[in-house]
Amino acid sequence: MDRMLSHKALPVLQKYGIMLWLIVFTANIKAQDVKKRSLQEAINLGLQNSKSIKLSQAKIDEAISQYNQVKDRALPTGSASFAYNHAEIPTSTFNIGGSTNSIHLPARAEAFIGTFSLQEIVFDGNRLRYAKESTDILTKVARLDSEKDKEDIIYNIINAYYNLYKLNQSKKIVEQNLEDIDKQIKQSQQFFQQGIVTKNDVLRFQLQRSNVELTGLDLETNQKVVNYNLNILLGLPENTTLAVEGFATNEARILPLSSYLDSSSTNRQEIKSLALRSQATESNIKSIKSDLAPVVLVGVNAYYINPSGKFIPPANSFISPITLGATIAWNFDHLWTNKNKIAEATIQKNEVEINRGLAADQIKSQVNQDYQNYSRSLTKIHILETSIVQAQENDRILESKYRNNVASVTDRIDAQTQLFQSLINLELAKADSQLAYYTLLKSSGIITKSSY
Repeated sequence: MDRMLSHKALPVLQKYGIMLWLIVFTANIKAQDVKKRSLQEAINLGLQNSKSIKLSQAKIDEAISQYNQVKDRALPTGSASFAYNHAEIPTSTFNIGGSTNSIHLPARAEAFIGTFSLQEIVFDGNRLRYAKESTDILTKVARLDSEKDKEDIIYNIINAYYNLYKLNQSKKIVEQNLEDIDKQIKQSQQFFQQGIVTKNDVLRFQLQRSNVELTGLDLETNQKVVNYNLNILLGLPENTTLAVEGFATNEARILPLSSYLDSSSTNRQEIKSLALRSQATESNIKSIKSDLAPVVLVGVNAYYINPSGKFIPPANSFISPITLGATIAWNFDHLWTNKNKIAEATIQKNEVEINRGLAADQIKSQVNQDYQNYSRSLTKIHILETSIVQAQENDRILESKYRNNVASVTDRIDAQTQLFQSLINLELAKADSQLAYYTLLKSSGIITKSSY
């Protein structure tokens, strides 16, 4: 009998064992999907997996390739050819002015002709030098554009990171508030049974809980959206749940406004890029002017002429002259056709200089605005910290009054709501302050040099 029971119980135990294993396995998978990342780790991962960075590097490689192509133009040019010709001549007699001057031609003719040429530019009015300068400047511009892309990526990651932090903290406060409201509901139900409060008081607390639950639902939806977008930025699987770390405010690290203004004028990639583009326009003007000068070339040419029709000709049946030469060429029409090109290049240079001045003014305004926003965010944190102390005291007093049936349920709910909102506002203000700090670093051109 015991054996029969054991035999019947075995499949049941196996079934529940498999179910238990599945539960543990699923829990492990969910645990693996949660990734805790510091801000520094997130930035490193984002830079490593960024498609924009890879595209910027491709542009740099392209600019370097173009520069190398210009350098190759300084090398000698050469060519070689070898040809075989076969001719059928239907008319073998050719008269010139009478029969006595007839020329007899063969019925057919064959020939092997080879050429070899090597030329070197001795002087070209420095055209090549200015072309090298121009492409070298464009390579540096491509590198600056890559640095700017890197700054943008870092800032976007920081922005998404702190947005996720704000949503996580707000959600925690909502959960804490729901626990407090549940206690109030339980207490109000006891008071109702004792006849101390009305049914309306209980309903008011329940309604408050529903409103807080709706707030939590909105936060959860936004949390999923921001988490998904941050996963894309970091190159992580889309279903990864990111856990972000806390932080300390940077109030002690703030410098005077003049320091950030000076930093922006020397570190902003836009200013550096426009300075390089100004140099490029100068090289362009010099290149156009150099087109007015003559070109001097030297070269060597070798020929092989074999009219015998045989690939290996008999002795003294072929010629192979070698020539050395120098050429001076001057397109003097450029003296009057290039003046408008020079005028256009000069206008382009002036436009770059004007844009450079405009960009400097805009950057200064941006730095000042970001500095004031960060200063305001620090003041806001201090005010909110004070308001939380006041809201906590007000909530404690009204809770005591409500217990003693001195305050109304409306006053009790309002005090709790104010405390709840103050706590959320403080967490949001701290995260916004951090983001304002990094915004200031970005506008100052030093976000890549800071610690996170």
